[in-house]
Amino acid sequence: QVQLVESGGGLVQAGGSLRLSCAASGRTFSNYAMGWFRQAPGKEREFVSTISRSGGFRYYADSVKGRFTISRDNAKNTVYLQMNSLKSEDTAVYYCAASRVVTGTRAEHEYDYWGQGTQVTVSS
Repeated sequence: QVQLVESGGGLVQAGGSLRLSCAASGRTFSNYAMGWFRQAPGKEREFVSTISRSGGFRYYADSVKGRFTISRDNAKNTVYLQMNSLKSEDTAVYYCAASRVVTGTRAEHEYDYWGQGTQVTVSS
């Protein structure tokens, strides 16, 4: 079992920045690729970003490319999502997830563990 706890969400004005953190406990963190997903009100959950086990491979959804940066610190068992130039359409609950896929994946069904989510609200 891997337990994931997100933090860092909140209310920010459009154009601002937030950094989300996801702390993992349980099994060896470096054995898992990590991903961030989000779900806006009335919409399905969507892929945001993923990072490989070593951190050497990162992939982003087109909607956040160039604005968001995913990173991980395996010594701290934590994955981060730095979000810059936030837009109102970024408003959502953000979830981190852990996958055994080595390079990371954008497919929800390939993630084995999920956090409870953290709310991000961007005011325009």
